[in-house]
This record gives sequence, C-alpha cells and structure tokens, in this order.
Amino acid sequence: MAKLSMLMREVKRERTIERFATKRGDLKEKLRNPNLGQDERDTLRRQFQALPRDASPTRLRRRCRLSGRSRGVYRKFGLGRNKLREAAMRGDVPGLVKASW
Repeated sequence: MAKLSMLMREVKRERTIERFATKRGDLKEKLRNPNLGQDERDTLRRQFQALPRDASPTRLRRRCRLSGRSRGVYRKFGLGRNKLREAAMRGDVPGLVKASW
C-alpha cells in the first residue's frame, strides 16, 4: 500500500486540475493566437505561469485502485500488475487468462 500522504497528494492535484481547467484552457487558447503583440503575449504568459504547478494535468500520476502503486498500472483495468495478476488468478477479471504455450 502506498503512503496515505501520497494518495492524498494525488487527490489534491485532481481537485486543483479541475479548479483551474477553464482558466488554464482560456489562457492557452489566447496564447495560440498568432496575431498577438509581444506585450500582450508577455502579459498572458505571466498570468499562465502564475497558475499553480499542480494545475497541469501532466503532473497527475496513474495509481492502482487497490494498492495505490504508481508504477506498472494497466489503464484498461486500473490495477497494478501485482493486483491484476492476483485478480486474474482468482478469476475476477472476465476474459483474462494466464498465458501458456
């Protein structure tokens, strides 16, 4: 199990991303405008950089729903490789069988 502080940090990041999503999107859209003057672009860039770091969706980390493990997580199942293997061995994941040849 991952440390509770790490799990809570991820939850906090999710909330921050949701809170600043519209403001961040608007600023990015305005910055993409090629007809902007240099002064306007600088002001928009400063506003964009003033947003919290955790407002960026790329800082969010995918974690296992059961163990909280951050590495080796399968998107399709939302589980880490260890927990996915255990669930497959129990037969909890329909259609997933252990490979043998």
